[in-house]
Amino acid sequence: MLMATFISHNPAETQALGMEWGIVAARGLVIGLSGDLGAGKTQLVKGIARGLGVAERVHSPTFALLNEYYGGRLPLFHIDLYRLETRDQIIGAGLENYFHSPPGIAVVEWIDRWGSDELKSFGHAKEVMCRLVTIEVLNETDRRVIYEDFGR
Repeated sequence: MLMATFISHNPAETQALGMEWGIVAARGLVIGLSGDLGAGKTQLVKGIARGLGVAERVHSPTFALLNEYYGGRLPLFHIDLYRLETRDQIIGAGLENYFHSPPGIAVVEWIDRWGSDELKSFGHAKEVMCRLVTIEVLNETDRRVIYEDFGR
């Protein structure tokens, strides 16, 4: 479990990092994203989708809560918890199963709403492979992407 840092200077670099992750991603991976509005979370997901071979246009599921993409080598489940405030609301929306054992790759924006420590505990218990990612805005163009893997 090594923490890594990547500095992105533009959205294309953020997408390229995500693409690298998508190319090597294995079924059952859960990626939890945190960062302010406009930090680049969806840009990272666009790259992951490209790395998986998803040809569809990827956009934030803020109002739908979940967008599913089946066109790549593994299904991609893009979840946005921004509009949900409590764990009970997340469970009530039927999203909890994606945090345990997704039948593809689950990427969860605003993972803090579920609890990063809860996701880490799944990884420590070897139930799931998870990557926790924080994207920090450094200035108008630059972002610091900090990530750490837990699990299998």
